Amino acid sequence: MSGEYDLDAGPDPATFAAGAAEPDIDERADNPVYAVGVGPGNQEYLTPRGERAIREADVVVGFTTVVEFVADLTDADLLTCGYKDEAEALEEFGERVAAGESGTAVAMGDPNHSGYQFVGKVQDTVERHDSTIPVRVVPGISSIQLAASRARTPMEDTEFVTLHKSGDLESDMDRLAAAATTDERHLLVLPRPYDRMPGDLAAFLLEEGADPDLEALVCEKLTHDAEEIHRFTLEELADHAGGDGTEDTPFSDLVVLAVRQPV
Repeated sequence: MSGEYDLDAGPDPATFAAGAAEPDIDERADNPVYAVGVGPGNQEYLTPRGERAIREADVVVGFTTVVEFVADLTDADLLTCGYKDEAEALEEFGERVAAGESGTAVAMGDPNHSGYQFVGKVQDTVERHDSTIPVRVVPGISSIQLAASRARTPMEDTEFVTLHKSGDLESDMDRLAAAATTDERHLLVLPRPYDRMPGDLAAFLLEEGADPDLEALVCEKLTHDAEEIHRFTLEELADHAGGDGTEDTPFSDLVVLAVRQPV
């Protein structure tokens, strides 16, 4: 994979990121780029190792809303971006780390729960500029872990699905349906703003035969001052289905959907 990518034609950058295990750590020679999960947005949930990677970097890259959460922790140059200028920001990042600067890329939550497409783009950019520089993932606290705690859905009894990514979601939706019906497992879902929001997912699960009385919790802005847990039955939540814009849902993009099976 190199340069621009097409999610329909492939390869998906998430697949690129997962293509091989990380190389062994050599403390004498290893000068990696770090891909750090910054947690759900509250700095109390940022790990000390993640904070050190951010603090010691010469340059930090990430989406503007993510970088803003950690900007006061570092004197690094901050390369912020959105989807439209992501490629340009990463290109500058790759050039600078290849020239010898220490670099850290930041993503919300934990990249291992959601964010491998971003990790893949970072890794591709770095490797194109200097293939000897490893990219190492520093896990963070995911909003999924917070939601599991709030909803009391232990992960071993729960199906986790992230829809917070680009591209086709058919296989992910199939997993959701099977978990809620045939397998009768709890669900923890990261919705996709704004075409697969909690109401849309509730309507989909009902169409697939899920019990309309299942408890559905929309966990919004976890660990933030405005945190709120909205409580519905699956049937009640489905009333909020439809549309693909911010005006079509009562929920923000910082949400996790938890669907509980009877215990």
